[in-house]
Amino acid sequence: MKFLVVLHDAFGGRGGIAKFNRDLLRGLCASPHCERVIALPRVAPIDGVDAVANPISPKLTYQLPPPSGLVRYGFTLLRTLLIEPRFDLLIIGHVRLLPLLHMLKLLPRHKQPRQIGLILHGVEALAPLPLRTSRHLLSKLDWFSAVSHWTSQKFLFWAQIEPSKALVLPNAVDLSRFTPGPPPPNLVARYGLAGKKILMGMGRLDSREKYKGFDEVIEALPELLKTQPELVYMIIGDGPDGFNDRARLQQKAAAMGLRNQVIFTGWIDEASKIDHYRLADVFLLCGWGEGFGIVLIEAMGCGIPSIGSSLDGSIEAVAAQDTVSGHRAKLGWVANPKIPSELQATIMAALAEPRPYVPVGLDYFSETNFDQRVQDLIVARLGDTSSR
Repeated sequence: MKFLVVLHDAFGGRGGIAKFNRDLLRGLCASPHCERVIALPRVAPIDGVDAVANPISPKLTYQLPPPSGLVRYGFTLLRTLLIEPRFDLLIIGHVRLLPLLHMLKLLPRHKQPRQIGLILHGVEALAPLPLRTSRHLLSKLDWFSAVSHWTSQKFLFWAQIEPSKALVLPNAVDLSRFTPGPPPPNLVARYGLAGKKILMGMGRLDSREKYKGFDEVIEALPELLKTQPELVYMIIGDGPDGFNDRARLQQKAAAMGLRNQVIFTGWIDEASKIDHYRLADVFLLCGWGEGFGIVLIEAMGCGIPSIGSSLDGSIEAVAAQDTVSGHRAKLGWVANPKIPSELQATIMAALAEPRPYVPVGLDYFSETNFDQRVQDLIVARLGDTSSR
């Protein structure tokens, strides 16, 4: 079988979507039925060409993008479809790339991919596409995969597509890397954390996406500090040029008298993430628009008690398809960030949990299980293509 994947980035990219794409490519290559995977990234690697120099499998061709815009990228896709043998599966790695399917009109019938799938990650699945566009393009899909049931349901609410085409493929964590360990002394000194209890959040600080719950944790701090005066809140991440929300959050903390209790680290590289997780006493991704929240399972791998939200897909990261009892889930804790007393009580409960705390059942999100889901949900769906 031959797979063509169009995506924003993977190798050399940052964030949860790039990590998911790397896992997806690995999972496809791991299939014994896979002959070849061609990946066409939309953007150049942020961390340099060296980050893509050693592909994960000899089956994978990771083709660097053309130097100009979306139109040229679209013609790169068309040229690939024309010159290569017919693909068994074309995967669209983000809903914003869905318009590329218009290029299929230029292909002869014998070059049309046998199946087309779409990957959904979270917030992009919430806003409907223009109606005429969505009806035409979504009708071409044989399936779509979401990182959580929550994301899938939000998409089905507006998309005119059969529910039977929905798949759920949650994010994965490398449990051989994300492991417990002591807080690194150099980082404790850098951030002035000696004698502190640390709440931690990590994510993109984008003024257009204020759904990650940073505001709500800052607002909870004054009440928490009454009984936990040693508490600080560390926010890891930064925002894009022109839409960086960091200054607003800093001003908010200062206006509340929390200048010394809220620490902004800025962006950190991937190699530093594990050491930073190990600083935390509790990790939170408790907002209302997260598709899944890979940072939750990474933090739990590092032994950090973690809190997701009852309002979005992060509940599935701490529940692993299990039930939630009160504020306790199978792997972590759950709170409604819009109810301050509930968020505060849940933080206190998580703080009481001894560290390290690696929950039993976290391997549900292991990379091995992710690869198996790719086989069972995506590759097996193709069936026998030899006679088509």
